[in-house]
Amino acid sequence: MSQSLRPYLQCVRSSVTAALCLSNFASQTSERHNVPEIEAQTSPEVLLTPLVIARNENEKVLIEPSVNSVRISIKIKQADEIENILVHKFTRFLTQRAEAFFILRRKPIKYLADMRRQGYDISFLITNFHTEEMLKHKLVDFIIQFMEEVDKEISEMKLFLNARARFVAESFLTPVSSTARLSDYYTKPFPSLIKERCVGLTKDYYNA
Repeated sequence: MSQSLRPYLQCVRSSVTAALCLSNFASQTSERHNVPEIEAQTSPEVLLTPLVIARNENEKVLIEPSVNSVRISIKIKQADEIENILVHKFTRFLTQRAEAFFILRRKPIKYLADMRRQGYDISFLITNFHTEEMLKHKLVDFIIQFMEEVDKEISEMKLFLNARARFVAESFLTPVSSTARLSDYYTKPFPSLIKERCVGLTKDYYNA
């Protein structure tokens, strides 16, 4: 863990730990039902004040506590368009397998009506049943570990993607550069060179 990331994660850890003081609470609108109040939003008196912990504009955590559930939404750092695509694919892969994670929400919180409209990439929903069946500090450790590892995972995926794109570009341009004359690069547009090379490869294939 980097030194700059440590205070941010420590603040998230302490806030999530405090928010996980949950209890069994029956619904006040549906008889003999116990629903996550943070999702139902039917009883404002059992909802607590949401908390946003931001490291910068691109990294933040939204904690929405209630009497029997808490919803945690994470915005993952995205520096460019490639990381936007990678984060979208990565979170989509996880949310499609939400039943294996138990506390993972299938759809992240995209905007809030009472706060700035800021989209989050992934959300977790923890209810009182989760805290009764699982160790609370282990749930907090899972959230913190996810925040630690997701940036590293996205960076590794980006490096692999760049290396693969470089290899594909070199493999594609090597036949072109070996058959085209140097003067062609100054007299012909690049798409014409590619077209001539493709036509030549087609003729060689049929002549063979």
